[in-house]
Amino acid sequence: MPVGTLATVKGVTATQLGDTGAQMVLANTYHLHLQPGEQIVADAGGLHRFMGWNGPLLTDSGGFQVFSLGDINTIDDHGVVFRSPRDGARIELTPERSMQIQMTLGADVAMAFDQCPPYPASEADVTTACGRTHRWLERCIATHQKSDQALFGIVQGGCYPHLREESARVVASMGLPGIAVGGVSVGEPTEEMHRIVRQLGPLLPEEKPHYLMGIGTLREMAIAVANGFDLFDCVIPTRLGRHGAALVGGERWNLKNSCFRHDHTPMDASCGCPACTLHTRAYLHHLTKSNEMLGKILLSLHNLHQLVRFSSAMGQAIRDGCFAEDFAPWEADSPAAHTW
Repeated sequence: MPVGTLATVKGVTATQLGDTGAQMVLANTYHLHLQPGEQIVADAGGLHRFMGWNGPLLTDSGGFQVFSLGDINTIDDHGVVFRSPRDGARIELTPERSMQIQMTLGADVAMAFDQCPPYPASEADVTTACGRTHRWLERCIATHQKSDQALFGIVQGGCYPHLREESARVVASMGLPGIAVGGVSVGEPTEEMHRIVRQLGPLLPEEKPHYLMGIGTLREMAIAVANGFDLFDCVIPTRLGRHGAALVGGERWNLKNSCFRHDHTPMDASCGCPACTLHTRAYLHHLTKSNEMLGKILLSLHNLHQLVRFSSAMGQAIRDGCFAEDFAPWEADSPAAHTW
C-alpha cells in the first residue's frame, strides 16, 4: 500500500498512482486531523473523493505518532496528549477520538489506536504498552460504529517472544475483520524483525488478512509473505525517489552517480513505468543532478511500480504454486535474488 499520509502519495497524481497497479493506499489519521481537519474531508464527500482515489483506503490510527513524536507527547491509560508541531496547540488523541476521526474520514479500513514502544525498551515498559494497547483496542471496538469500515487490531510486544504471543492471542480473540503486526521497523536489527514475522505468522487467524505495518523492502516482504502476511505499507518508494534513488532488480541505484551520465539505455528494460519506457538513464541522471522536480516524480513512479510489480509477482507465484521455489532466493537474500 503506497503511503499517502496527507491524502496524497508525494509527487504522484491519483491517476498516475492507479497506473502503477497499486490497489490500496494508506493515509494518516493524526496528520489529516491537524490539516485540513476531518470535517473538511467529510464535507468534500469523504477521503476517496477528497483525494480523487477510487480504490480502497486504509487510515492509520495515529498510534505510530505516539512512537515517532515521542518528544512532543505524554501517554497515560486515557490516551496521548501531543503538542502540535504546527502551532504548539494541545491535541488529545484517545481510542475513542481516533475512531471518531477515522469514521469521519471514511476510509475502508480503520486501525485500532495502539501504543508502539520504541526499540530498545525494557520488558516492563513493553508489558505496560501491550496491556494498554489491548485495553485501548476494547475501547476502539466499543466506539467503532461504521458498518462499511473494517476495524483491524494491532499486535504489539516488541522483541519479547512471550509478549508477542500473548498480544497475538488477545487481538485474535476480538474477532475483527483483519489483524496487523506493529512495532517492527522501529530500529530493531533486521534479524529481530524476521524472527518476529516467523513467530507470529502461524499464530494469526488464517482466514483473516494479515498486515505487517511499515515494511516495504523486497526481502522483508518476501519473508513476510512466506509466513502468511498479505498487506504492507512503506514510504520508501517516494522517499528514495525524492533523493534521486531508484529500485532496480532489488538494488538501490543512485542516479546522481557519474556512471549514468552517458548511459542512453533504459533504467530497467523490464519495467513499464514512464521513467523506463520514455527516458534513459542519462536523462534521469541529468534531472537528478539538476534537482528537477520531474526527476523526483519519475523516480518515485518507478519505485512504486517496482514494489507493486514485486507484490504482484508474489501473488501470481502463490496462485501458480511456485512461490517457495521462485522466491526462496529473496528469503535467503542470495545473489540470485537481485536478478529479478
